[in-house]
Amino acid sequence: MLLEDKEEFTLEQGLEGWVIDKCQSWRDHYESNYSQKFDEYYRLWRGQWAAEDKTRESERSRIISPALQQAVESSVAELEEATFGRGKWFDIEDDVADNEKRDIAMLREVLYKDFKKNKVRKSVAECLINAAVFGTGIAEVVLEEEKEFQPATQPVMGGDLTAVGVNIVDKTCVKLRPVMPQNFLIDPLATSIEEALGCAVDEFVPMHSVEQLQESGVYRDVYVGDAPSDFDIEPDKDLAVFEDDKVRLTKYYGLVPRHLLKAAQEESEDAEVEELVANEESDSYYVEAIVVIANDGTLLKAEENPYMMGDRPVVAFPWDVVPSRFWGRGVCEKGYNSQKALDAELRARIDALALTIHPMMAIDATRMPRGARAEVRAGKTILTNGNPAEVLQPLNFGNVSQVTFGQAAELQKMVQTATGAIDSAGISGSINGESTAAGISMSLGAIIKRHKRTLINFQESFLIPFVTKAAHRYMQFNPERYPVADYKFHTSSSLGIIAREYEVTQLVQLLQTMQQDNPMYSQLIMSIIDNMNLSNREELISALQQANQPNPQAQQAQQAMQQAQVEFQKSQTAALQGQAFESQARAQKLAAEASVVPQELEIDRIKAVTANLKSGDADDKEFQKRLKISEQLLKEREVSVKEGQGKANDNTTPVQQGTGGNQPVVSAPEPTLEGIGSRGPRPQGIPQGEA
Repeated sequence: MLLEDKEEFTLEQGLEGWVIDKCQSWRDHYESNYSQKFDEYYRLWRGQWAAEDKTRESERSRIISPALQQAVESSVAELEEATFGRGKWFDIEDDVADNEKRDIAMLREVLYKDFKKNKVRKSVAECLINAAVFGTGIAEVVLEEEKEFQPATQPVMGGDLTAVGVNIVDKTCVKLRPVMPQNFLIDPLATSIEEALGCAVDEFVPMHSVEQLQESGVYRDVYVGDAPSDFDIEPDKDLAVFEDDKVRLTKYYGLVPRHLLKAAQEESEDAEVEELVANEESDSYYVEAIVVIANDGTLLKAEENPYMMGDRPVVAFPWDVVPSRFWGRGVCEKGYNSQKALDAELRARIDALALTIHPMMAIDATRMPRGARAEVRAGKTILTNGNPAEVLQPLNFGNVSQVTFGQAAELQKMVQTATGAIDSAGISGSINGESTAAGISMSLGAIIKRHKRTLINFQESFLIPFVTKAAHRYMQFNPERYPVADYKFHTSSSLGIIAREYEVTQLVQLLQTMQQDNPMYSQLIMSIIDNMNLSNREELISALQQANQPNPQAQQAQQAMQQAQVEFQKSQTAALQGQAFESQARAQKLAAEASVVPQELEIDRIKAVTANLKSGDADDKEFQKRLKISEQLLKEREVSVKEGQGKANDNTTPVQQGTGGNQPVVSAPEPTLEGIGSRGPRPQGIPQGEA
């Protein structure tokens, strides 16, 4: 087994020795690969000159161009504004099925209040600076117990007097401590904090802070002396080293052999350690632990990871990701070559100016008095052995080429191109060489995309993990103030300064294409105001929203007019329906009357034929004669009835337009039918009054 293979070596080595060996090997890897480069990046950002920064041996000027400094600060300001510019920089999601949202609002406000009190924003800004300069931002999540003093009054002597004092409350605080790269050690094969064997924070701390933690019981009560100086882990290597009252503290977070941790906790002998190992063969070889060592040899603390989520109290993010590497690529690394070329150009120009501006003189040394000082200054008397015009001659190396000014400007643009850091009010078209509105818009679009990539890395790898870990610490050690639940955190960052200015420009151009009565006009104005850094921005947006709300009285009047219009249309529809029903009834009546006419004609024919007839041949002939006449008359009346019925049907179809409005009015004229209810001309041969 793995434990049996390593038992002989690990039993001879204590936990502190195992941790220090790992940290020392990681320190050697950092020193050989990153230390020198990071130191130079730091000097370029600070504008500090060092002898190793010379570009040539004869270089005398020490000027450092501020181009890279501007790039670092502009990039950091963009991310800082995008994260904290609107005040609310994170939000919390609860379970969808949870209808009670007040716990979410309460937790969010409490977290904002505690973060503000513990100055989390200041620490995050320092981590952003470190990431821009060195390529990786690192911070330690520190849990501390503090005493909070609250002013209070208390009645004394039966309420006659009031005592003024303070209430002391013990409070758990979660703070964020930025860590410099030279003070952070990590497994060289790892690409993140979580997948590494472990990581360590190795730095100098004041002696009194260690003694206070020993008094409170956090650290073991053992002797800790002053630490020897180590120039490699000092935060600023240009300062003189302070020797007194400092302790080198190594805080290790990661996996350690389980039996070494047990041995360190129980301070047992080798035999007892072997017994512990035998009893714990079923457990894994490594265990997640926190180990604190002072001065590379004194164990102050060794315990299993006490946090309920089992996470490591360290967060880190790369400014730009380098594949398969923990250390990222920062702004200084991007603009390093352009900055060095720019510095070389400026220093060469200054050195050349020293040869062309300052007065120099060529002297014939054989004709100068012995011991004379060869210097030129105002009012000086120079003695010569002969004609001074022949002995002394002014010397000039020419003029500095004007091309260097253009070259310096182009090199400065190269720094901006490499880093992507430029303000929108800076050099027009410095990215693509176009000073038009479209060219500047394209340039800003490219810059914003690069900032967006860094912003996503920062949010997903640093900001949200820190907020999550801080909330879990508060839930574990202060559950009364922070209810325990599975909350999901996400960022509420907005656009940066450059991105907001770019968006405002686009919105203004869109606004110019619309009329003021367009419903989208006011929405665009509110979007423009929302992207501005105005002190009364919220008041302006509220005023615009109130102005866009309709007047209640006007709204009621409009609703009344609409209701009246609907009622009028209903009445017109009812009138049209009544006219249609009346026309249909009249047509049905005419049809019924027309169907009765043939029966009446037949009755009249029979009466006319049979009236005043007697038996006999003469009357029979008269009957036949009347019958033929009546048949002829009947046919004529049937034809006239059919013609009248057709005219009636034609008169019921037209629809005329009313004069009182736009509604159609149906008119059905009265038909005139002959032979219905009236007598037509009587047939000849039929006496009057015999019908």
